[in-house]
Amino acid sequence: MKRSISVEWLKLRHSRIGLVLAVLPIISLLIGCANYYMNQDVLQNGWYSLWTQVSLFYGVFFLPILIAICCSYICRLEHLNRNWNMIMTSPVSVASVFISKLIIVSILILFAQGLFIGLYWLTGTLFFIPGPFPIETIGWAIRGWYASLSISALQLGLSLRIRSFATPIGISLCGVFIGLGMYIAKLGAFFPFSLLNIGMSVMSQNKLTNIQNFLFWVINMAFVIIFLLMSIRRLKNKDIVSS
Repeated sequence: MKRSISVEWLKLRHSRIGLVLAVLPIISLLIGCANYYMNQDVLQNGWYSLWTQVSLFYGVFFLPILIAICCSYICRLEHLNRNWNMIMTSPVSVASVFISKLIIVSILILFAQGLFIGLYWLTGTLFFIPGPFPIETIGWAIRGWYASLSISALQLGLSLRIRSFATPIGISLCGVFIGLGMYIAKLGAFFPFSLLNIGMSVMSQNKLTNIQNFLFWVINMAFVIIFLLMSIRRLKNKDIVSS
């Protein structure tokens, strides 16, 4: 497993995925900050008002797309030059291949979350928002990262089966809108993209009850395990078409 993780990391050494990880959080934060600046007469809750604006664009739209891009990118090499044939005949288990990719994607998203929190603090300081920095927003970012694991497991399964780079990203965009509908219908706990909204407290900063918090962590992990097992089973039993 350690060797598989090292190999996946080496594939990214000379890539431009770091630029994508930086640009998307910056764009979402700029949009949110512009919206906050133009509506300061209405948004009177300081740091929390700024969070509602920046996390709305980032957590709902840009982060799921970023996850899909990372998953498609990390599977791109396998779909070229019949590399899947070499991988499937190598002495590395299918489970190691999938889990190592999931770990690398989770590290990339953790970096994006850290960058987003740092930019949130910086813009709040530049806006001279009164009061101390709300520490709970760091917890919301961590919950968002945890919720991203289930989406990553789903998107990795899609990216490993679909040769197209863009198709899994389009599916993720559809998931974003379905997730919004599920969240509004109070069924967010049953869909990974909605769980991301809940985890990052995008639309509501009310503290989760003990039961809600328990369900959030358990259901997310259940989604990760389900998507992981489904993808590993499919990789073992179905032929992958490579170019």
